[in-house]
Amino acid sequence: MNIGFDMMGGDYAPKEAVDGLRMYLSEVSLPAKVFCIGQQEVVAPLLEAAGISDKVVLIHAPEVIGYNEHPAKALKEKQQSSIAIGFGLLAKEKIDAFISAGNTGAMLAGTMFTIKAIPGIIRPTIGTIVPKLDGTTSLLVDVGLNADCKPEQLNQFATLGAIYAQAILGVEQPKVGLLNVGEEETKGNALAQATFPLLKANSQINFIGNVEGRDILTGNADVMVCDGFTGNIILKLAESLYDVAKARNLEQDGFFSRFHYENYGGTPVLGVAKPVIIGHGISSAKAFANMLHLASKMITTNVCGSIQSHFTT
Repeated sequence: MNIGFDMMGGDYAPKEAVDGLRMYLSEVSLPAKVFCIGQQEVVAPLLEAAGISDKVVLIHAPEVIGYNEHPAKALKEKQQSSIAIGFGLLAKEKIDAFISAGNTGAMLAGTMFTIKAIPGIIRPTIGTIVPKLDGTTSLLVDVGLNADCKPEQLNQFATLGAIYAQAILGVEQPKVGLLNVGEEETKGNALAQATFPLLKANSQINFIGNVEGRDILTGNADVMVCDGFTGNIILKLAESLYDVAKARNLEQDGFFSRFHYENYGGTPVLGVAKPVIIGHGISSAKAFANMLHLASKMITTNVCGSIQSHFTT
C-alpha cells in the first residue's frame, strides 16, 4: 500500500500532520508506505525530530494552495503544490490513495479533473459518519459536494453509500433510507417524491423507505440519502453537538464524544476510481492518523474497485 499524504494541508500542518503520521506508524504492525508531500525545508526537520524520517518517503512540493485561493485556478497555476503533486502521483499510480486537509475546493477539483468519475457515475458524492445513540454508526450522503441533485443522482448515492457501508462499516446488508419530512411515500418535495420510486425499484439496495430528521441519531437506517445542501446543514449541526457538549462539560459523555470530527479523520469521495480523503481544516494529530487508517482500509477492502465493478458490468 502506498498512501500520498499532503503534509501542508490544514491549519495546524505540518506539525500535527507529522504527529498524526507518527501515531499511525506506531499503531499498526504493517503500515502503508507513506509518501509525505510538502516543503522539504519545513517537513524534513519535523520528521527527523519525530524519529520517523527513515520510515517514509519525502517528496518536495515548494508550493502550497491556501484556503482563500480559487480552487481550480490555484490547482492549474500551482503545479508544484502539495495537492497538485499528490494528484499527479495518484493519476500515475505511484500511490494508491491520497489524503489532505487542505483547500477542500482544490481537493474536489483535483478529484474531478485528475481522477475523474467512474464510468456510469453521474456525479461522485461525499459522505460522513453519523454516530447513533445505540452505539452504532450510519452513513449520510451527500454532505456538500452536490447542492442541487436529480433523482437519478440520489439513487446512485444510495448504491454508493451501501457499497461503502458494507466494505468499511462492516454492515452486511445496509438498510438505506431516504431523508424526508415524513414516512409516507407521497411525502416531501419534488426531489424526494421523484426519488422514492427509484430507490424502491433499486434491487441492489435494501431500501427501507423514508426516514425523518428525528431518525438521524436514533433510527435503524445504515445509509441515509439526501441532496448535498440538506446533508451539509445536518453535518455542520452534528459537528456543533460536540462543541455544545464541551461547553457544558459533557465532552467525555460516551455519546457526545463520538461527534468529535477527529474520530473519523476525513470524508471519502465516493464514485471515483481511487481513494481520495478530504480532512477537516482544523485536523489534529488524531484526525490525521485516522485519515491514514481510513485510506489503508479503503485500499485493503478495494471499495473503489467494488464500486467500479458494480457500475461497469
